[in-house]
Amino acid sequence: MCGFTGFLDLKRCGGEHTMRTLVTRMADTIRHRGPDDGQAWVDAEGGLAVGFRRLSIIDLSPAGRQPMVSACGRYMIVYNGEVYNAEELRPLLLGRGCSFRGHSDTEVILEACAAWGVEETVPKLLGMFAFALWDRRERTLTLARDRMGKKPLYYGQLGATCFFGSQPKSFRPHPDWRSEIDTDSLAGFMRFSYVPASRSIFRGLRQLRPGHIARINAAGNARERPYWDIAEVAAAGRANRITVSDREATDALERLLSDAVQRRMIADVPLGAFLSGGIDSSVVVALMQRQSTQPIKTFSIGFPEAGYDEAPHARRVAEHLGTDHREFYVDPSHAIDLIPQLPSWYDEPFADSSQIPTLLVSELAREHVTVVLSGDGGDELFAGYSRYAYVESLLGVVRHVPISMRPWLQRLLRRIPQQVWGAFGRLGIGAGSLGRRVAKLTDLLDAGVEEQLYRTMVGQWPDPTAVVCDSYEPVEAFWRGTLGGEIPDFIERMQFIDMVTYLPDDILTKVDRASMAVSLEARTPLLDHRVVEHCFRLPRHLKVRNGVSKWLLREVLYRHVPRPLIDRPKMGFGVPIDHWLRGPLRDWAEALLDERRLVAEGFFRPRLIRERWEQHLSGQINWQYQLWCVLMFQGWHEHWASAPAEAIA
Repeated sequence: MCGFTGFLDLKRCGGEHTMRTLVTRMADTIRHRGPDDGQAWVDAEGGLAVGFRRLSIIDLSPAGRQPMVSACGRYMIVYNGEVYNAEELRPLLLGRGCSFRGHSDTEVILEACAAWGVEETVPKLLGMFAFALWDRRERTLTLARDRMGKKPLYYGQLGATCFFGSQPKSFRPHPDWRSEIDTDSLAGFMRFSYVPASRSIFRGLRQLRPGHIARINAAGNARERPYWDIAEVAAAGRANRITVSDREATDALERLLSDAVQRRMIADVPLGAFLSGGIDSSVVVALMQRQSTQPIKTFSIGFPEAGYDEAPHARRVAEHLGTDHREFYVDPSHAIDLIPQLPSWYDEPFADSSQIPTLLVSELAREHVTVVLSGDGGDELFAGYSRYAYVESLLGVVRHVPISMRPWLQRLLRRIPQQVWGAFGRLGIGAGSLGRRVAKLTDLLDAGVEEQLYRTMVGQWPDPTAVVCDSYEPVEAFWRGTLGGEIPDFIERMQFIDMVTYLPDDILTKVDRASMAVSLEARTPLLDHRVVEHCFRLPRHLKVRNGVSKWLLREVLYRHVPRPLIDRPKMGFGVPIDHWLRGPLRDWAEALLDERRLVAEGFFRPRLIRERWEQHLSGQINWQYQLWCVLMFQGWHEHWASAPAEAIA
């Protein structure tokens, strides 16, 4: 796990010393991604400069250092991630006459690209990766990103310079960099609480999509294409459904998961796991402990607020499995200390509030290990989100409202004063949650197709352009109902959408930035692409049965952990932001949401924001998620707008 950055000078007018000095400064801004070593490499004639920061995991010797040049001298690579089948590819390359100086997976990827070419090599790789490969002879730059988007990779052209690297902050020291905000991307952020790929918050910059390769020629022209298409994987899965007994299906999944976990336990440094006590992380830890001769180190986070604390559940699972367990309890003082730091690590606006406990559990783990395994991906693969069933039920309600009646019903619901929902709260029904749900249902009445309904459901601001000035919200084709014929089952459709949006853009981004902030490598065995392809073949009854989600994954877990420790309502990795905004974070939020400030900065129309802030403070409706989007952008913009390039690191 590392970080890299670089630029291609299309004018080729820089000298080697100047280019090396500049790219070294750029790499230093992402030192947290790789504190163990740093190197720069320059091809002045070709106009290329790359900087690298290393977090040593495999082959700690100098033979694993990057940037790395191939044995033939033609290719140079910088690479972030881990490839878990490198030792299986190595003999194939030795058979072709390749020689190796060390035992790093970096060298295997590099020599494979030299021997087979990038297009043939990348589909052979099993793991998480983002890399840049420079062909010194052809003067072409090739970028590649893993299938699920575990590792980040940005690129784009500003003026006569092409930038590429792990995080946008690394481009700031370059004189050609311009931090211009793309208000269309800001609208997308306000919808989802993350910047949707392939966009970036910065004009001229984009994210390489998961499962894609981009080739940039000497003139700066880029061509991007997929090497692994999740839509094709989904179609193949539906055409080849698994038809075996429940026991055979459980056996097959356990074998596959055990192999995925075992491969991710290989490291030359201490290793552990995140453990929330939920199904996904408990499966991973159970399979780790079964394959380890020593107690696995596990880590969890707790909250003193009722309804948010999963630490006791994690503790009981850890005790049963016999892990070496540690936990940390979060209170508002930790959040107050941490929140101003968030823009330093999330160098695009990011408003999933679970970033806070993720950072804190990463800090806890880094005190003891350098690598952790996590359970991310289980909800998307096995239909674990409670919203899937909830949206299906809401869809049934909306369908029963005649189209001609929907505008009338909307007007009626919107005319009911918010104080009415407060009156329900005094009767014990719960003001905030009821008011928010009615507001969401009112918005859903506008939804035309099912995908639009789901987009409204998972979104925060139902009409971001009403809040963001001079913006047009980008909308991917699948949100317009193009998936119905290909994926008839609505739950499977929601799963697919989450896998290409929420999973890479929110979950994996959150974990990457949080873990890398403390130089911790996080590995996700449930997102092994073989597991993903297998899950697309599972019929619905193996995922959801009798109202129970993740049915098959639970069956695997029950072989290792008793049901009573697992069978409980899903909590998620929630944070009591709603309480904190009315209490210890109120002054901080009020300063960022000041109406005069909003008007002066010019990104937001303040009326609706101020209205919802006042409703939230009064307890009429819990608008924590919508407000958190605004607050996270405001805090991020304040940090990026005022800090010099060197202070961003």
